[in-house]
Amino acid sequence: MITSTANLRVKEARKLHTRKGRYAASKVLVEGVRLVGDAWRSGTRPLYVFYAPELLTSEEGQALLAQLKEEGCECLACSTAVFMALSETTTPQGIAAVLPLPRLEWPRHPSLLLILDGVGDPGNAGALLRSAEAAGCEGVIFAPGAVDPFNDKVLRAGMSAHFRLPVRVCTTWDAVDALLPGEMVCYLADAHAARAYDEVNWRLPSALIVSNEARGASVEARQRGEAIAIPMHGAIESLNAAIAGSVILFEAARQRRRNDA
Repeated sequence: MITSTANLRVKEARKLHTRKGRYAASKVLVEGVRLVGDAWRSGTRPLYVFYAPELLTSEEGQALLAQLKEEGCECLACSTAVFMALSETTTPQGIAAVLPLPRLEWPRHPSLLLILDGVGDPGNAGALLRSAEAAGCEGVIFAPGAVDPFNDKVLRAGMSAHFRLPVRVCTTWDAVDALLPGEMVCYLADAHAARAYDEVNWRLPSALIVSNEARGASVEARQRGEAIAIPMHGAIESLNAAIAGSVILFEAARQRRRNDA
């Protein structure tokens, strides 16, 4: 059993708490029965697993650990104190895994994409990833200024969408453009736009840009996207970024279901 935070594996895993550490190692640390289990069921094999016997008390968690051991994954028992040093949650469930940084193959001919323009809130970013998967997006692009998609809070809010949906991080808008097919039209969610989101023909290859709530859309996003809005009643001027993006994505999904029929 690992009883010291000076253990080399523990020290390596703790470096993954930072963006710099994750990208330098091309690894990510995921925590909790749900996230570790979803990653495993999505086909991502852990490089190694940490577990704290005193904390891993749920039947689901113990069954997952048994399966990982049976499949030959390296599972390292550690003390509660060591696990707490690894954990970024307030009530740890007693299991965490170091995984290869997810990089699913980008679709060759995507027809629906989501672009996060400077979205810095981890909860919003994770919720948008979750909605993107549910609405049938084929990929999500984190444009310049967006939060790291592999931040612990984004991972948890995304409900494991990272392991099933291609995600790309772009440091320039030229890199964003390179991921978009030439025929794809970009639309920018903007509360003050004249055109309504449900007037768009989402059956055509489309990308939705959702921007930072506080700062608004970047110059580059405005140059690339036609502004669309969600008409609203009352005195509310705008919706939370995750809610607005989800509403528009599911309009796209509704239209595309009719097209499939």
